[in-house]
Parts: sequence; C-alpha cells; structure tokens
Amino acid sequence: MISLLQGKIELKTDKFVVIGIDGVGYKAFCSAPVLKKLGKQGDKIKLFIHSYVRENLFDLYGFPSFEELEFFELLISVSGIGPKAAMSVMMLASVKTLKEAIASGQKSLLTKVSGIGQRTAERIILELKNKISAPVAGIQQLSADTQVIDALVSLGYTSHQACKALEQVSAKIKSVEERIKEALKILGK
Repeated sequence: MISLLQGKIELKTDKFVVIGIDGVGYKAFCSAPVLKKLGKQGDKIKLFIHSYVRENLFDLYGFPSFEELEFFELLISVSGIGPKAAMSVMMLASVKTLKEAIASGQKSLLTKVSGIGQRTAERIILELKNKISAPVAGIQQLSADTQVIDALVSLGYTSHQACKALEQVSAKIKSVEERIKEALKILGK
C-alpha cells in the first residue's frame, strides 16, 4: 500500500491534488483546508496517504500529518462511515477538537456534518471513545466552543468557517460572549 507521497504538485482542484513523482501522477483526495495550504502547481509537497481499496475502486486520501491520517483511519473504522463522510467530519475542526468532542460524548459537533445524524454520531462516539485520549480540561472548554460555533452558524457562517475562526481565538478568553466577539472580528478580516 502507498503510505507517503512526496513530489511536485502537477494539478490541484477543489477536491484533489495530483502529485508528480518520477513521471507518474498520483491523485490524492484532500479536504478543502488542506488543499488551500498545499501551495501551487510546481511546489513540492509531502502527504501521508490512506489507500482505500474496494472491488472496483482504488482511491488515495492525503493528509499533511500522521496524526490526521490516524484519526481519519479511526473514523472510517466506524460502521457506516466512509472516506467522504470522514473527510467532511475532519473539515469541521482540528483533530484535537474532534477528539475532545468524542471523548466527552458531545455529538452536537459531529451532527453538523451533512449525512451524519444523531444515531451515526452516537455510533462514532460509542466506537471511538475508548480508542482516543483527550485532555479533561479541554472537554469543559469544548462545551463553550460548541455554543460559539452554534451562534456563528446562526449568523450565517458555515461550521467550517466558525471552527477555523474559533481556533484563532486566544485560549485566555473564556466567556462564550467574548469568544463570539473575537471570532466575529477574525471572520470580518
């Protein structure tokens, strides 16, 4: 199996990147945030790869870090979660935030993904809760962060935009209201 690709970007779309290595192009699906960070055609890149093989399918999924690859593989190990759903989950927030949500049993973050309802979120939590470790202090903050994300989504931002803005808010700011204000400032830039 292919587990790492290192080469030049030959083509980049909104869903995948083609990595050229010694005259061979490898098509690797990546999340939108990862694709934004990769650079432009001709730039050198390195991605950790998950090879997804089925009867008539051989797809590659690329990740900038081994931690993200491991989390993706955990997600697709859950019954009913395929690679596309796992990628959608990973676009919501950082791996750390997602692990905290799963460890604390908070399905509200997971249900923000199209196609993942209450039952699927519960299955993810049930199957992965004991397989991941998340700091207890982070779990308390996650509840407040979920409220902030909900508020930003109600204002018209996507879950992904809200999560990314929230990651940039200082950890010193604790109150939900202040975190919303700071996230709005970041989104307004």
